Amino acid sequence: MSIFGNLFGDSNNKDNSSSGIDWNNLTELKQLDTIAEESFKMPVIIFKHSTRCSISRMALKNFEREYSIEVESAKPYFLDLLEHRDISNEIAERFNVQHQSPQLIIIKEGKAVYNASHSDIDAEDVKYKL
Repeated sequence: MSIFGNLFGDSNNKDNSSSGIDWNNLTELKQLDTIAEESFKMPVIIFKHSTRCSISRMALKNFEREYSIEVESAKPYFLDLLEHRDISNEIAERFNVQHQSPQLIIIKEGKAVYNASHSDIDAEDVKYKL
């Protein structure tokens, strides 16, 4: 791995096992209906990540390192923007948030109640917004 790969992580891969977060991969448009329904039972976190962007990789790694939200407190979803731009576009439209990358969105009761992007993504802030 290159020096940049060591600093920012491998941009072509997301290693779920090392993060401590049990990510649910968001790979189909129909999952947005499920997310909206689930958000009435518990908050849903969506992390939109560009796998080729070092800034996005750094924001993801920082978020994962600081994440300390209990499993029963929120359900986290991971979206690979490069593979699923259509889903990102639908998230923007359906939940009335402007597209950003990287971006974190909290969905409650079928609505986006919080979103942050780039260096504003902070696991502690997310914890208090739930």
